[in-house]
Amino acid sequence: MINVSNVSKNFTLHNQGSAVIPVIAGAELNVASGECVALTGASGAGKSTLMRMIYGNYLAAAGQILVGDVDVASAEPREILALRKDTLGYVSQFLRVVPRVPTIDVVAEPLLLTGHSREEARARAEALLARLNIPERLWSLSPTTFSGGEQQRVNIARGFAYDYPALLLDEPTASLDAANRDTVLALIEEAKSRGAAILGIFHDIAARQQVCDREVDVSVFTPEAA
Repeated sequence: MINVSNVSKNFTLHNQGSAVIPVIAGAELNVASGECVALTGASGAGKSTLMRMIYGNYLAAAGQILVGDVDVASAEPREILALRKDTLGYVSQFLRVVPRVPTIDVVAEPLLLTGHSREEARARAEALLARLNIPERLWSLSPTTFSGGEQQRVNIARGFAYDYPALLLDEPTASLDAANRDTVLALIEEAKSRGAAILGIFHDIAARQQVCDREVDVSVFTPEAA
């Protein structure tokens, strides 16, 4: 479902004489449906950079990034937007939403965008918010007013609202208490059971060992190791 082949990435420092810094070279990985793969490696090895290339936030310098039958490395912006709508989900560490939109609508939005009824979308959103212990009195408020932990749980609920065939997870259990951490791990297992291909960054070693089928050490793709 996710196939990365010979992918490289450079950053150009335009304010420093256009110096070119190679950060990833020859990256190779694949994630099958129903599998969870962890990206590992020291801080700065390129885990987040690789994930952002797969999502289409960063442009690869070379190589192929297939998500389903779409090559993200060469796709047009409209193709990437379509991919994000119904195929590739992303749970980042930070919630980015339009101010003043109620939490229930933030979580329901991915379902509405894929043709689900408002009633179905809101029911799914309510169930996820309840599972992640967001008090019902907060559902009508904008999550921009919430604590960091509450915003993270809203972000997770939004990411799991629609059944994406492929899902990227960036530290989904970071800063969560034990109960909510267990809920997130259960959501990951449920997504795997329905056939989602999941690629994640997990600094929580116990969580990684519980839900991931294997690991890919990104440090082998750093130019120093290439």
